[in-house]
Amino acid sequence: MTDGSLRIVSLIPSGTEIVAALGLTDAIVGRSHECDYPPEIKDRPVCTQARINSAAPSGEIHDKVNNLLQSALSIYQIKTDVLEKLQPTHIVTQDQCDVCAVSLKDVEQAVGTLTNSSPQIISLQPNILNDVWEDIRRVGNVFGVDSLQVIENLEARVKIVDQKTQGLSQTEHLPTVACIEWTDPLMVAANWIPELVTLAGGQPLLSITGQPSTPLKWETLISSNPDAIIFMPCGFDLNRTRQEAQLFSQRPEWQQLHAVQSGRVYITDGNFYFNRPGPRLVESLEILAEILHPEIFQYGYKEQAWQLL
Repeated sequence: MTDGSLRIVSLIPSGTEIVAALGLTDAIVGRSHECDYPPEIKDRPVCTQARINSAAPSGEIHDKVNNLLQSALSIYQIKTDVLEKLQPTHIVTQDQCDVCAVSLKDVEQAVGTLTNSSPQIISLQPNILNDVWEDIRRVGNVFGVDSLQVIENLEARVKIVDQKTQGLSQTEHLPTVACIEWTDPLMVAANWIPELVTLAGGQPLLSITGQPSTPLKWETLISSNPDAIIFMPCGFDLNRTRQEAQLFSQRPEWQQLHAVQSGRVYITDGNFYFNRPGPRLVESLEILAEILHPEIFQYGYKEQAWQLL
């Protein structure tokens, strides 16, 4: 059901995926430079661009991001000329992370310059899984679409994983897991990631559900000696993640880690799954379950969404 008068611009990949999950793909008239799912939205006009080179080394990207933020400059630019042409009725954005996508302030400023339209801004700010369900509900309400079935289907898939891992803690040691969100400087993934690790039958190390990701000292990772290490750098695909993770294996202490010795170091496509707080966090959960408990879960994500390092 697409109301012909709806003209949605989504400036964040998770927002695009939420709108699409609600059956409104055809109403999306513009997207961010990072929105690439579902595949059919790739032909929509791009309304943002980055001020940083994402092919640069991690440390360089981090420094450039910090310099821009300290100068009170945004990391991303909104193409107001494109927005002007598109005349959106709604803009979906986020207020969760200034590094991940355009900020709410930038969107408000851009909308203030439009002469042909005054779109309603829908800003998402999820920190845990339940917030994502709430976002889906809220977006559905704005567009007059029933979100109940979409949310119930996602929750049912979460429940399947949760029920299968519930009994494990009684019978075996649950693996301790360090999820790496950035490599230089070292950062551990937080927000919804510790919750997903717990649901998938692991014990998340060094991070707290619902809290922002934090820098981590290399010595702290070494001393925590996790059973499994999962790389999911923000914005990187599998190939780029492999390059980043391999830099770690050159450090002398790396070989002493339990996860390395037992062959439990993994790379994932963080950009396509874990970094996006939308419907596909459920797929991210299934990927974690498959990584941590291959004896129970075989969804078929291996090689395409995750690999052994």
